[in-house]
Amino acid sequence: MTLIADLADVSRTVSATSKRSLKISELARCLRAIDKDEIAIAVHYLSGELTQGKIGIPFASLQHAGAQQPAAEATLTIRQVDELLNQYAGLRGAGSASKRAQLISDLFKQASVKEREFLFRLLVGELRQGALGGVMLEAIASAAAIPPADIRRAAMYAKDLGVLAEVALTEGVQALSRFDL
Repeated sequence: MTLIADLADVSRTVSATSKRSLKISELARCLRAIDKDEIAIAVHYLSGELTQGKIGIPFASLQHAGAQQPAAEATLTIRQVDELLNQYAGLRGAGSASKRAQLISDLFKQASVKEREFLFRLLVGELRQGALGGVMLEAIASAAAIPPADIRRAAMYAKDLGVLAEVALTEGVQALSRFDL
């Protein structure tokens, strides 16, 4: 299982360089190291997106959650965070606002300082690190050892960049044909 802290480290490294080749190299290294069932989530997170789409977490909830004492060490996994955000996105009806606030509070209680900083930026849509779609596509191609042109062609038809990355990294170039029209 991959820790959110690992993604935070990659994000920080990618943010710190203006060199496209170094961004691609670092992202590719990360993607090769991630468990196959976490690839899609990691691609979304490193691209500054949630797998759930926009879920509307109030800024005040994040500020309140961030005011708590952080965890001493990093333990949150990519899967844990995604499952919690799935719960958050699924809450509806009476009392859902307080349940949502509690979920975010619980998440931040478990997060170390490094994890909190990454999660805060991710959740408010401010994960600006220069890893836009083109850079991520190149990183997926590099990590999967597939020609970038093949990844770009598949991306034109893929509805989800995370799924494309998972297929490329786990099944190889032949499996990209499922994204062709």
